[in-house]
Amino acid sequence: MALRPEIRALLDQLGGSGRPPLHHQSVEQARAFHVEDAPALNGPAAPVASVQDRVVPGPAGELPVRVYTPEGEPPFPIVVFFHGGGWVVGTLDSYDPLCRALAAAVPAVVVSVGYRLAPEDRWPAAVEDAYAATLWASRKAAELGGAQHRLAVAGDSAGGNLAAVVALGARDRGGPPIAFQLLVYPVLDAAGDTASWRDHAEGFYLTAAGMRWYWDHYLGPADGSAPDASPLRAAFLGGLPPALVIGAEHDILRDEGEAYAARLRDAGVAATASRYPGVVHGFFRWRALTGAADAALQEAAAALRSALAGP
Repeated sequence: MALRPEIRALLDQLGGSGRPPLHHQSVEQARAFHVEDAPALNGPAAPVASVQDRVVPGPAGELPVRVYTPEGEPPFPIVVFFHGGGWVVGTLDSYDPLCRALAAAVPAVVVSVGYRLAPEDRWPAAVEDAYAATLWASRKAAELGGAQHRLAVAGDSAGGNLAAVVALGARDRGGPPIAFQLLVYPVLDAAGDTASWRDHAEGFYLTAAGMRWYWDHYLGPADGSAPDASPLRAAFLGGLPPALVIGAEHDILRDEGEAYAARLRDAGVAATASRYPGVVHGFFRWRALTGAADAALQEAAAALRSALAGP
């Protein structure tokens, strides 16, 4: 279908802003634009019982996390969340409203992870941080007011990549136990050779050139073929936690997300792919802009609630 009117209006506004396209921006410019745009797109902050900034042990030193505790009686499920931004942009602050909304909607303790960004720290630094934070959340579940056996990983875009990679790593390294993975328009293959890459290469917010810019900063000299960079290339997907893959119709990453869900199902893993019509990459966070964001958030919360139900 055609783009939703509010999405078309945003793309027109950005197109007329005078900003250079992402692949012509410096890292500093891209980060500044991300921070500048966030308040108008994110929407209001949902009330939760508490928000706490902490530092946890990481592979390169202290790793910042932000812990959201919902209203209600513990123990809660725990969702370890990795923000998007192509492994280059994105902050705990710019994702604060989304994490609050997710914590309230499930309800769950949400642990948002401030993993190291590229190009200062290239792959696999973000992977190592994501796994370390998930291991910490599992070990500290009771202290966080959560249940260790009701733990999920989640993320959007590059964060969806990290969630998928952590699920693979937890399977192969004997833990921590992960009960569900929520992957929102995840980046899953450095190849960039799907039909949606070709059909949506330009004009739909995330461009092919922009995604290459992210990959280049993240990988450096690496080719991206390793499964902890491109999970779609993993030889075997059996034994992974159930998954919900949320995608956008007009997104270059749409097909790789749907292909991953199909491969999970072929390997015997319960996996659902949900495609939202008329929207582009990024919509999940834009709760001030489009009703599709709230619809997707409610679908995600319901899937997490169902998968993580229990005492």
